[in-house]
Amino acid sequence: MVDYRHALLILFVMGIVTAATRLLPVLIFGRGKQVPDFILYLGKVVPYTAMGLLIVYCLRNTPVLESPHALPEILAIAVVTGSYLWKRNTILSVVLGTLVYMILVQAVF
Repeated sequence: MVDYRHALLILFVMGIVTAATRLLPVLIFGRGKQVPDFILYLGKVVPYTAMGLLIVYCLRNTPVLESPHALPEILAIAVVTGSYLWKRNTILSVVLGTLVYMILVQAVF
């Protein structure tokens, strides 16, 4: 059981960290200053890099040589990709891919 003081401390620290992440860019770059081109470049590239990293991390232990030979993962990725190309809605794609994967893993394979 977590002591209420411990929970309050956790909430306080989370609040400080959240406020710091909002305030730090203003302190570093100031208001009205031109943001460096490198930071703008990182803002464009990092989200795609992070998604690629997450995909590799999630698929790193996928058993390709054992049954069902990564079929649930491949089908779920196809659903995510297809639904995103169709509707351009990230949340819908992730939810559909997760549902397909869970149904395949729990019921079929």
